[in-house]
Amino acid sequence: MRLADLSEQSQVSIATIKYYLREGLLMPGQLVNTTQAEYDDSHLRRLRLVRAMIQVGRIPVATVREVLSQVDDESLSRTIRLGAALWALPRAPEPEPDDPAVAAATQEVNRMLTRLGWTDVAELGPLSPVYRELITSVASLNRLGYPLDADDLTPYAEQMERTAVHDLDRMERHHTPVEQVEAAVVSAVLFEPVLLSLRRLAQEQEATRRFGL
Repeated sequence: MRLADLSEQSQVSIATIKYYLREGLLMPGQLVNTTQAEYDDSHLRRLRLVRAMIQVGRIPVATVREVLSQVDDESLSRTIRLGAALWALPRAPEPEPDDPAVAAATQEVNRMLTRLGWTDVAELGPLSPVYRELITSVASLNRLGYPLDADDLTPYAEQMERTAVHDLDRMERHHTPVEQVEAAVVSAVLFEPVLLSLRRLAQEQEATRRFGL
């Protein structure tokens, strides 16, 4: 398809597409002459991903570029590509190493990981921004008087483990490693609000069952 066709199918203006091309967010099309290029379904899929990350996820262009560079790095294994792409997404502030609440949160999170047998995650530990974000969140709850220990965290983690299995089953429906990592990024940006809504609906249902209307 030509640039005008790509714009029409994606509902993204030609000017915006050209901006994404200049910023390296969209791979160049196949040149057909000195002034025109052709694009295919991979460009349309990537363009929709970029728009979702920027418009819905409110992710800065520089961060989108970093995430996509990990998605496209064929020198990395699929696991490393997936992890690197997700790690590049925006995260909460870093935990303060000298904060007693952070020390307490770290101890309980590590106890949870040991209990679950999540040895790979435990080995990465502070190298993972997701691990550090969890520490920050648990520490914040500790400070506010709503402590979470390993006993509290483990049942949630067990449910998330089942969710992760389903997530990767869905991801593997896509054919290529690039498509699979793109799907994981879309899920992180767009699907996590779905999980949050389902959790809140379940809470409403359980509250009604326990306490009545």
